Amino acid sequence: MKEGRKVSESRITLSQHMGVTEANVLGNVHGGVIMKLCDEAGGTSAMKHARRPVVTVAVDSMSFHSPVHIGNLLTVQAEVTWVGRTSLETRLVVTAEDIMTGTVVHTNTAYFVYVALDDGGCAVEVPSLICETEEERILQEEGAARQALRLERRRQERPIELQNNVN
Repeated sequence: MKEGRKVSESRITLSQHMGVTEANVLGNVHGGVIMKLCDEAGGTSAMKHARRPVVTVAVDSMSFHSPVHIGNLLTVQAEVTWVGRTSLETRLVVTAEDIMTGTVVHTNTAYFVYVALDDGGCAVEVPSLICETEEERILQEEGAARQALRLERRRQERPIELQNNVN
């Protein structure tokens, strides 16, 4: 495995003011807009760690706890929490701030998984993760457990073509 990189080296913050073009008919921000911003932040964090292009391979546990309203400042904080041989998990913490009152609401936490690519588009080995704090070590252990569950789910899934041919 390549020489490791610290969790802190992958941290990024992405903030964007939410306007009417991001709204649904209720005046809230579309969940898909939030997911896109999470993917951008998570992918950037993963690329900072790998120093390679990455592609999204899984979205793990994306639940919305509070709506994001038009006019809010949406902030996504991302960091790498777990690293395998070619894959990386990022944790995304999303908040919405009412700019007029200063009230900040945690809207969701999500985990996205990426695979690093070489120049030919094939999966490539990534640096290990160096945890400097107890919280980072706990997040890494939890990430390893999530990865084990993702692999088990994948083993249990049948390809669509097999499902369609079952009588």
